Amino acid sequence: MNHFLGFLRKWSLFFGAVVLWELATRLAEDPFFPPPTTILDKIAELWFSAPATRLFLTDDVYQDILPSLGRVFGGWSIAVVLGVGLGTALGRSRTGMDYVGPLFAFMRAIPPPTLIPVFLVLLSIGTSMKLTTIVFGSIWPILLNTVDGVRSVNATQRDTARSFRTPQHYWIAMVVLPAALPKIFAGLRLSLSIALILMVVSEMVGATDGIGYELIFAQQRFDFPAMWSWIVLLGVLGYGLNALLLVVERRMLSWQPSTGATTAKTTGA
Repeated sequence: MNHFLGFLRKWSLFFGAVVLWELATRLAEDPFFPPPTTILDKIAELWFSAPATRLFLTDDVYQDILPSLGRVFGGWSIAVVLGVGLGTALGRSRTGMDYVGPLFAFMRAIPPPTLIPVFLVLLSIGTSMKLTTIVFGSIWPILLNTVDGVRSVNATQRDTARSFRTPQHYWIAMVVLPAALPKIFAGLRLSLSIALILMVVSEMVGATDGIGYELIFAQQRFDFPAMWSWIVLLGVLGYGLNALLLVVERRMLSWQPSTGATTAKTTGA
C-alpha cells in the first residue's frame, strides 16, 4: 500500500498534466496539438499493430527504432571507453591538463550539431557520421568527470598503496577507478542524455531511417499525431535509459550508501 501511495505521489503531477492536455486540446481542436488519446492510438498503429507472430511489433520498430538505439549505444559506448581511458591518464598526470585543457575547453564549446556538415564532408552520409557526432558531443562529461574523480583520490590511499608497493595496474583498477566511480557515473548519465539528443539531430540530416528521420518526415507531411508519437517515444527512451543507468549505478556503488542515497534524492528516482 505504501508503495502504491508513493507511486501516486510521484506521478500525480504528470498524470494531472496529461489530463489537462487532453481537455485543453479537445476544447481547442488545434490540429498541431492532438489529444494524448489520439497520440496513443497512433502509437499503437505505428509500432504495435503487427501480427502476433512478430510479437505485434511493426516494421517501424525494426527499421527505425532499433537502428537508432544501436547508434545511441554504439556512440555512447565509444565515448565511455575513450572518456574513461583518457580521463584516467590525464587525471593521474600532474601536467597533462595544463597542456590539453585549453584545447578541450575550445572543442567542448562547439555545439556538436554545427559540425554535422563537416562530418558529412569527411565521412559522407551513413552510420559513421552519426556515431562521430554522438561521440564528439557525449565524450566531454565523461572525460572531465573522470579527470576530476581520479584526482579526488585522497593522500591516505596513495600513501597506503606506496607503503604496500601496490602494482600500478592493481592501484588503478582497485583503488583509483572505484574512488572515481561516483563522479564518472554523474558524467555517464549526462552523456547518455546528450547521446540521445545527438542521435535524433544527426538522423534529421540526410538519413533514410531512424527516429529523427521519421520525426522530421511526419512533420513535413503534416502528420502531427505521428510526429507527437515519435516525440513521446523519445521522452520514454530518455527516462527509461536514465532509470536503467541509475539501477546499474546503485548496484556498483552499493559500498557507498551515502552516495546512493544522495543520487536517489537528486534524481528523484
